[in-house]
Amino acid sequence: MKNRYCKSSKLSEAKFRFIIKCFALDLTATQTSEISGVSRNSINLLFSAIRRRIAENSKLESPLSGEFEADESYFGATRVKGKRGRGAGKKKIVFGLLKRSVNVYVQVVPNAKAVTLQAIILGRADIESVIYTDGWGGYDGLVALGYEKHFRVEHGKGEFSKGCANHINGIESFWSYAKHRLAKFKGVSSDTFELHLRETEFRCNNRNTDLYKLLLKMLRNNPL
Repeated sequence: MKNRYCKSSKLSEAKFRFIIKCFALDLTATQTSEISGVSRNSINLLFSAIRRRIAENSKLESPLSGEFEADESYFGATRVKGKRGRGAGKKKIVFGLLKRSVNVYVQVVPNAKAVTLQAIILGRADIESVIYTDGWGGYDGLVALGYEKHFRVEHGKGEFSKGCANHINGIESFWSYAKHRLAKFKGVSSDTFELHLRETEFRCNNRNTDLYKLLLKMLRNNPL
């Protein structure tokens, strides 16, 4: 059976499109299996393959210029007793860079040090960009790198915004959305966490788009 979206699939194209529809609606693999009649293992394999395509497309994006909010967040297990500091215990550290009114880019990082975070900013935000951050030391030195328009909100001093523009409310809203969405999976394995995160980024960036049509176009151009 010919399938333009998945060359190796034994599923008919009609069935495959139905599964893509379920993915676009953000149904879980279990829910999709129940209504499609396809085994959950097969659905899991297809969903993982789709997430890999989404991740590949995300990495192709070029640096942008404009107004950005930068922040880091922590996902996963609760803190381990006796361990302190950012990312203590088994938490995953995720860095996010949000271009206001356009999109967000997220990346799992090994630490929240300046050399790590600033390398990502340099790769994603044009040097003429305006950068908004909190007071974390990982953002010290951005001006020295050439980002002369770096503004900070000192959360530690009770600040959450300065005027209309100086805030990081947008990226913080994304963290809330991402954690709420991932919670429905009742635990995401370490091996698949980044793919789920990338999918969440994709959904946020295309929240005003017909995801079903967008996914079909993506998979026609680059089949599984």
